[in-house]
This record gives sequence, structure tokens and C-alpha cells, in this order.
Amino acid sequence: MPSATRAPVVAPAPPPARAAEIADGVHAFVQPPGGWCLNNAGVIVCEGQSVLVDTAATESRARALREAALRLNPAAPKAVVNSHFHGDHAFGNFLFPEALVIGHERTRSEMIAAGLHLTGLWPDVDWGAIELVPPAVTYHDALTLHVGSVRAEVVHVGPRAHTSNDSVVWLPEQRVLFTGDLVMAGVTPFCLMGSIAGSLAALERLRAFGATTVVPGHGPVSGPEVFDTVEGYLRLVRELAEQGRAAGLTPAETAREADLGPYAGLLDPERLVPNLHRAFAELAGTGAAEPLPMPVMERALREMIDYNGGLPRCLA
Repeated sequence: MPSATRAPVVAPAPPPARAAEIADGVHAFVQPPGGWCLNNAGVIVCEGQSVLVDTAATESRARALREAALRLNPAAPKAVVNSHFHGDHAFGNFLFPEALVIGHERTRSEMIAAGLHLTGLWPDVDWGAIELVPPAVTYHDALTLHVGSVRAEVVHVGPRAHTSNDSVVWLPEQRVLFTGDLVMAGVTPFCLMGSIAGSLAALERLRAFGATTVVPGHGPVSGPEVFDTVEGYLRLVRELAEQGRAAGLTPAETAREADLGPYAGLLDPERLVPNLHRAFAELAGTGAAEPLPMPVMERALREMIDYNGGLPRCLA
């Protein structure tokens, strides 16, 4: 078994974020290339009203999102929908004081529990003077927002996939689906707080919407073919876990032996280690709805850093 760590990939500075209209009045705010904390957001505009889907990780990036939203519609957004509790999608909430923040009921509770913990993982990032603003309105299964004449359906896809509280925003007339981190395009999925089995089940639900345009949580705007890439990667992780477990290897050892094949080019490949921890646990009987114990998650992150040859680079 190789003992050397992987050489960390040094990514160039990201290009600026941009807002692109993907349907009439529907805009994707894309932060390339989509790696750690470089998430996407959405701006839905109709009849002088606007609503955001997610915000951004740092004060400066959230301010850029606010400027873009106000260029698209002079009145500030009336609501922000958080797709889940992770800070890269929600830390910027505080820069939209006019907006009602909406999320799944566990998005609120888990956001409060996590606080600003994400900032401690990358202390060199200029996070700015961010303040935690959790959802003030929560829902259990689904709710509907009306942005002028645009109907936006907010749906919980669970019980556990990327997290326990993943929401998608579906625009049925425009056939646009904002997936949050249930889907990442060109970026490695991350299931440490979620579930491999639950993510595969979630993908089937996402396919059933019949979207023609998919705005992933990270990476470029895509078509429904992006679901196939995510599914293929997750099934490979499950296969690698089965092989590693049969050979008596640990998740970290399995990662070092692994050939990712067509998925080797996805950004943030070091996520294979925590994904394998989750896959090993599910093979040992952990149910799709069950979280991993905190010591297991902490060990998985330490081993991911070791596999990567250092802390993964965050360009937020």
C-alpha cells in the first residue's frame, strides 16, 4: 500500500462571479470554478419583486451578490431561501435585512447549532464581519412562494442526502431546478453529513421534476445529464467501499488504492475519504437517515487533510 500522501492541487485564483439569465426572469449567480465555499445562488425576478436562492460564504462575495440582485431588480429581495444550513450558502443572509429568510425546519436548528464554525476551518479566508441569520420561516415538507406570477416550489428532499435538511427550488413553468448541494457539476459530491444511499434516492426525486435546466450548488449551470455524473460517482464510491471492506482496508487506505476513472477530474477529489467513511458505515448497517457519530466525522476530516497533503484550498 502506498504510504505517500497526494500532492495537493494548487488552484488558481477564481474568476469573478457572474449572473446569467437562464429563463425569463430567472438568473443563476455562478461562482466559478465551484470548489470549497464557491457556491451558486439564484435570483428570481418578476413584476418588480425578487427572491434569492442561497447567498454566499463571505461578506465580500455576499455584497457582490446583493449588487447583482439590485441591478436585476431595484427593489431588494423580499425573501431568501436557504437550500441547507452550510455557511457558504447562508452566511450572506445578513446582508439582505429586507428579506424573509426561509428554510427547512432542520436548516434553522442546524444552522444555529453550527454557528460560524466553518470560518475556523479556513482561518486565512477573509470572511468579513458576517453575522448568523437563520431562517425565520421554516417548513416541514414543502411550501410555495409566488414571485409576481412566478411559482416557486420549495421541497425538502430527504431524510438525509447532502445533509438532513436539503431543499430544492423548482420553477415548474420555467422547468428550472435549483438543487443546492444535492448536485454539484464538475465538483466532487460531499456526503459526510449526509448519506450515499440517501443521495442516490434524492437523485431519483430530482429526475422526476423533469427539469431542463439545473442550477447545481457548485459548478456550471447544467442540463439533467448532470444527475448521471453524480450518480455514477456515488455508485463508484459504494463499489470502492465494498472492495475495501472485503480486503480489510480502512476508508483512508481504500482511498489511496482507488482509481476514480472518469471521475478523477472532478474538483476537490480529497472528498473521497469522507465519502468512503460514510459508505463504510452504511455497509456496516448505518441507516440512510442516521448521522455519523461526531468522532467519526472528525477522523474523516483529519484523514482527508492527510490524503490531500494539507488543508484543501478554499478560495472564498
